[in-house]
Amino acid sequence: MTRIVPLRPEHRPVLAELWVEAWAAAYPTIDFAARRGWLLDRLALMVAEGTRVLVAEVGGSPAGFVTVGPEGWIDQMLVGLDQQGRGVAAALMAAAKEASPSGLDLDVNADNGRAIAFYRREGFVTTGHRLNEQGRPIDLMAWRPEPPPLRLRPS
Repeated sequence: MTRIVPLRPEHRPVLAELWVEAWAAAYPTIDFAARRGWLLDRLALMVAEGTRVLVAEVGGSPAGFVTVGPEGWIDQMLVGLDQQGRGVAAALMAAAKEASPSGLDLDVNADNGRAIAFYRREGFVTTGHRLNEQGRPIDLMAWRPEPPPLRLRPS
């Protein structure tokens, strides 16, 4: 069973390891181990700026996380390799939507088909494109809640 909890200090090193492993598997030519410190610093800065970091725990151990900024920006979302395809990402996204019920925005590597397919299943649509700092193509995506159904007044 997946449980979503707020980030705790003891989560940080485990989440960093999950992040390195998952990204290294997706992009093996990039040294993500060298970027571990960047992620830890980034998480600390985001928390200081009011971003919520929601952690998925499976069996009491961190299995992934999502960041939800005050304006609904998802900067990071990741599920560890051993928990991918087991509903952890869906649980994290449900928690992100609950944390930002007016909508969510994110960007995703345009060549990350698995992530894009997941976001589309979760109701996200592509809203634009850009290049990241390394010149790689990025898709901008957004989710907005369904408007409530119209209620007709009885005549």
